[in-house]
Amino acid sequence: MQNEIFEKIDLLNEQGNIATPGFAKKMLYVYNRENIKAPKARIKEWDYYYVGNKQYALCITVSDLGFVGALSLTVMDFVTPAQFTNTSIFLFPMGKLKMPRTSEQGDVYWKNGKVEMKITNDGSVRRLTGVYPNADKLGHDVSWDITLSEFPEESMVIATPFNKDKHFYFNQKINCMKAEGSFNVGQTNCPLDPADSFGTLDWGRGVWTYDNTWYWSSLSMRLDDGSTFGWNLGYGFGNTDAASEDMLFYNGKAHKIGRSEFIIPGDKEGDPNFMEDWKFVSDDSRLDCTFHPIIDRYEPFDLKLMCMIPHQVFGYFNGTATLDDGTVIEIRDGLGFAEKVHNKW
Repeated sequence: MQNEIFEKIDLLNEQGNIATPGFAKKMLYVYNRENIKAPKARIKEWDYYYVGNKQYALCITVSDLGFVGALSLTVMDFVTPAQFTNTSIFLFPMGKLKMPRTSEQGDVYWKNGKVEMKITNDGSVRRLTGVYPNADKLGHDVSWDITLSEFPEESMVIATPFNKDKHFYFNQKINCMKAEGSFNVGQTNCPLDPADSFGTLDWGRGVWTYDNTWYWSSLSMRLDDGSTFGWNLGYGFGNTDAASEDMLFYNGKAHKIGRSEFIIPGDKEGDPNFMEDWKFVSDDSRLDCTFHPIIDRYEPFDLKLMCMIPHQVFGYFNGTATLDDGTVIEIRDGLGFAEKVHNKW
């Protein structure tokens, strides 16, 4: 059984643990950083945006991870295909970024050297602006000015504990936001037409345990009839006895499905081949898709005692997904991503 939340409640109890583990389709949990009982150096807060279409995409992250902060950028070229990633690191922010306590409104701004990122959110429009000099390490600056609107009525919200006192995972994923504007790579302009460009937000707050491996997949697309469709799938992170984060999105409404499984060739044998076709299924048979990879964004950071080893794989999904009312959605060449990430920090 999965526990759905239907009304506003405090996220944490007096001991700093999740008061009521579960999931919601709106931001009903009330997060207050001051209620966290763990040391400031262990608190993690991040806003990650993925914005793009079938030609290219921009990913930006502003994160306060306690002992370290990061402004990260990735540019995806799905035609070539190719990608590059760069990250600007700074030490011991521990709350200085003043990340908003809700995803519904609030601004984020940080500048580290010449790297600058700004996110404004008045509750109806999100605007992403910034510049990352020499982002590809070949002399090309990346700048962007992107507006996200038409926030869906429902999204994925999850609040789950770890099997350790005062540790928790609180997260919202918003798919299928309308995106317009552009980003520039050097002199090359990459326009975002709202007819076929979408934005996705991964908004997270929490205190994690030291060593974790998670799986996550995200999809936002327009179907042949003009409807919007997407999903958020994921597992492996925290104690998910009360809820999983597996959810479909159709024209702004969320449809909760059973627990998903990412079948990566060789993964169970400890030797995954990320560029072979994957399989995606759910335990209630409402999801049955194949995934054809085109790019593996592999950017490891490994100091042994501390590491982040991500395989974020982009490609095309084909198959079926079933909504709550039994409607079967045919997915044809939906461009999205799926990842397996191992962290120690």
